[in-house]
Amino acid sequence: MKEDFFKYQAQTTPHPLAMEISHAEGSYIYTTDHKKHLDFVAGVSACSLGHKHPRVVTAIKNQLDKYLHVMVYGEYIQESAVELTKLLASLLPKSLNKTYLTNSGTEAIEGSIKLARRVTGRSQIIAAKHAYHGNTMGSMSVMGFEERKQAFRPLIPDVNFITFNEEEDLNHITDKTAAVILETIQGGAGFIVPKNDYLRKVKERCQEVGALVILDEIQPGFGRTGKLFGFENYNMIPDIIAMGKGMGGGMPIGAFTASSSLMDQLQDHPKLGHITTFGGNPVIAAAALATLQEITESDLMAAVIEKEKLFRSLLIHPLIKEIRGIGLMLALITPSAEVTNQIILKCKDKGLILFWLLFEPMAVRITPPLTISNTEIKEGCKIIIEVLDEVSKTKF
Repeated sequence: MKEDFFKYQAQTTPHPLAMEISHAEGSYIYTTDHKKHLDFVAGVSACSLGHKHPRVVTAIKNQLDKYLHVMVYGEYIQESAVELTKLLASLLPKSLNKTYLTNSGTEAIEGSIKLARRVTGRSQIIAAKHAYHGNTMGSMSVMGFEERKQAFRPLIPDVNFITFNEEEDLNHITDKTAAVILETIQGGAGFIVPKNDYLRKVKERCQEVGALVILDEIQPGFGRTGKLFGFENYNMIPDIIAMGKGMGGGMPIGAFTASSSLMDQLQDHPKLGHITTFGGNPVIAAAALATLQEITESDLMAAVIEKEKLFRSLLIHPLIKEIRGIGLMLALITPSAEVTNQIILKCKDKGLILFWLLFEPMAVRITPPLTISNTEIKEGCKIIIEVLDEVSKTKF
């Protein structure tokens, strides 16, 4: 199968890990060579309830017995999609009460940008340097990393960049600005958290000039920070939030949410302001509904910060210069990209899955399922320390 993988399936890098998967369950992924791998990555923050969670699997099977895709988004009333958006509205601040379901996080970003331009009648979008919001053309336009964008220009015009956490840059937000789009916690940049009420100050500046705030909750959302959404940690409410990844319990989904007064403007002038064939797919929505119910009805979020403390207490080593992030969205910062590479690859050989971040070569991603146990955390951290000891004996 490996030969066919490289021959027929398009690759994203010259050197994929190419683990051949047999099955996965809970916090573990199993390969066809009968090896067991503890998963500290959760499909890059997507498998919030681990692998093959019973509640999610049951919801999918129940929906399969009823119907699959029946009509393009927004035309037919389908129970799982309605119940999902209703539950979201009940859990979010009152001003965030209407949700558009999409197929992915990057489509949620596209829809959010379109909505902001439609509502304000302005074109300028302000994003952050080192931001990552997805890889479609609109999302790439607000990516703050030129090396990844240059080959695909021209992108959408009238996008400017500010530095995350730099308050002086807020003066660049003017009455020409449609929206400021930020990750609540910068992901690809190395899990950079907002400081000194930065997000609240962004919102205040936007209110002054009539611009909107779009927060990208695609990674922090759905319990990963110990709150349902990351912005709940930072004393502000955005005008639009984009979500994805952990929303579907391992199934492909995204969404953007705003007030009814904003979202309803996509209905007309022009009609079909945003359309999608498979957004709100009933099977996917059923999985997302079960995921949201499990996260909010269990003690998973309450346990996240305690699990973060456990990680931080166990991961102490001279080669760990810093642990960034919050909750179960953590990044180990090492002395160099070479050290990071060795840690990730050596841990894989020892049965622990770690991964890289997009723009910070010295970072090691730790984003396990919210369901990971303390015993599993200790097991994985023991492997990391063993590998760090091995690496420290080399020239590093």
